[in-house]
Amino acid sequence: MQAMQYEITLPADYDMGIVHHRVATRGHLTDTLPGLGIKAYLVRETGTLGSPVNAYAPFYLWRTATGMTDFLTGPGFRGLSADFGRPTVRHWIGAGLHTGPAADTPPTTATRTTRSLPPGTDPGEETARALAALGDAPGLHTAAVALDPARWELVHFALWADTPPETPAEGHCTAYRVLHLSRPEPLLPAKD
Repeated sequence: MQAMQYEITLPADYDMGIVHHRVATRGHLTDTLPGLGIKAYLVRETGTLGSPVNAYAPFYLWRTATGMTDFLTGPGFRGLSADFGRPTVRHWIGAGLHTGPAADTPPTTATRTTRSLPPGTDPGEETARALAALGDAPGLHTAAVALDPARWELVHFALWADTPPETPAEGHCTAYRVLHLSRPEPLLPAKD
């Protein structure tokens, strides 16, 4: 599993209805995308969920690296780049996935918490600790933990059927609204 996200920050006076319309009319195009496990169409809107900015910030969990590469070099990403400029794409190595008790309820919010792994900490132990902490919080739809070995950071991504719980004391947490969720392929171990 590979995790990936790009965030396009938009002006404070940007009409976020444009992004809502884009997702409403194009979101279904990733509902059958090969190699994709989950794509959460996420937005941040000034004043909502504590956001100081407007942003379009989809988060992906790829089943295969080939699927991710095909997307980044294909027509969908070309179209996004033509409309908004080519964004910086963050990606992480998937370390684990957990289905929560609200997995059958459409998610309305998402959180991404990023935590640095200081020198001297064992990445394996920290990843195992993060996976154990996923738990079964009420309202949890799906959660994933992934590792960025270039920055030595862990990212914890969670989808929530309702408002997320309080942000954790450790790390930097960002909250998003979910406009659409694509789940074309189950996130099972892949061969590439």
